[in-house]
Order: sequence, then C-alpha cells, then structure tokens
Amino acid sequence: MSATLAFATPDGGMLHVRVETAIVAGWTARDRAAVDHHIEELAAIGVPAPSTVPLYYRVAASLLTQDETIEVVGEGTSGEAEPVVISDSQGRPWLTVGSDHTDRALEATSVALSKQICAKPLARAAWPLASLMERLDALTLASSVQEEEGGPFVAYQAGTLATIRPLAELIAGSPVAIDGRLPPNTAMLCGTLPVLAGGVRPARAMRLEIGDGEARLAHEYATRVLPVVA
Repeated sequence: MSATLAFATPDGGMLHVRVETAIVAGWTARDRAAVDHHIEELAAIGVPAPSTVPLYYRVAASLLTQDETIEVVGEGTSGEAEPVVISDSQGRPWLTVGSDHTDRALEATSVALSKQICAKPLARAAWPLASLMERLDALTLASSVQEEEGGPFVAYQAGTLATIRPLAELIAGSPVAIDGRLPPNTAMLCGTLPVLAGGVRPARAMRLEIGDGEARLAHEYATRVLPVVA
C-alpha cells in the first residue's frame, strides 16, 4: 500500500511523491529530562514506557493523508505537531509538518497499534531540507486544538526544533536508512513537543505549523467521529 501526495514547493512548482514506506519516530526529545516528562504525560493516561529511545514505529504508508478531515473511531483520539521528512523518488529530502494522530485509549494497550489505527495528516507544502540545515534548530513548531466542535482554538504545543534530536541523526538511526539517508519514497514523522498545559487530550480539530519569522508550513484538519459499536 502507498500514499500519493502532492506538495507546493518554494519555487512555485509541485512535488509529487508516492510514499511506500512510513515511519513514526517516537520519544525523540534532545533533552532526556524532556523525554521523561513526555513519558510521564502519557503514563498519566495509561501508556507504558518505551523499550528504548528513540523508538521507530512502522505504519502503513496509506495512512498518510492531506485531507482536511479524517475519520476516527470514538472520542479518545488526538494529534500532535511533528516535523516530517519526505524522501522523493530521487532520494532528495523535503520538510513538511504533520500530525501523528493517535487513538489514546488503544495506546494504553499498544502504542504501535494506536499509531496504525489513525490517519496521519500532512500539510500540502514542503521545503527542500538541504536548504534548511544551517537553521533547522531555529524553526518553530506549534499546534493549537479545538476541544469542542465550533469552539475556540487554544494553544497546545510550542517550541523549536532545537528540542528534538537533530533530524539527520533521527534519519540515520532509522531501521530503513541507507548510508544515513531515507530511501526514496519514504516518509518519517520525527517526534513532537510536550503539551503546554492540561496534558495530552482529545481534540475535534487541530492546527499545525512549522516555520520562522519569514515563512511557515501549516495545516488544519478536523476529525469525524465514528460510533463505537460492539
């Protein structure tokens, strides 16, 4: 299974990628204390600690989507803003922003299954990663959530990529990396930031962005909740 994605690029063109391999990197904070904090956040909702850090979860590439609405089962899902590296058909890396939307109830049973059960929304624009390497740490990453349908968006996450392990290091550590690079037609979600306040919690809609004072990549998506039936 694969996902066909299209990204607007800074030169006004379009990048088309048929992603065949998708990875979610977890527990990627550069500061071990921040990793422990995130472990504690998730432990508060019953999620077991990881076996190692960082940890790389393989998910179906078909979960990647650029739609504005995703369907989820039940009320207990939520997302988180993440830098996403896309390797195109020639192996060139691109940066975008996405959300590792997760079933929080299932996460208490299996983190791997909780990630596989939900779509992973991505923005519709991307930047060439090579042009950003000298200022990656300065890029900001943020999200806001709408907790009730029709309600206001409130700040949920905010920080810089300096709090996440260097993307080159995460890529090189991936189990699919070849000579320190992602293979062609691969996407990797590279981890997230702690929640500002209130803990990890469900949301009906989410706004994501990554960027600097001059430009940003952004995406907004909502969830359509499907009923839980026995």
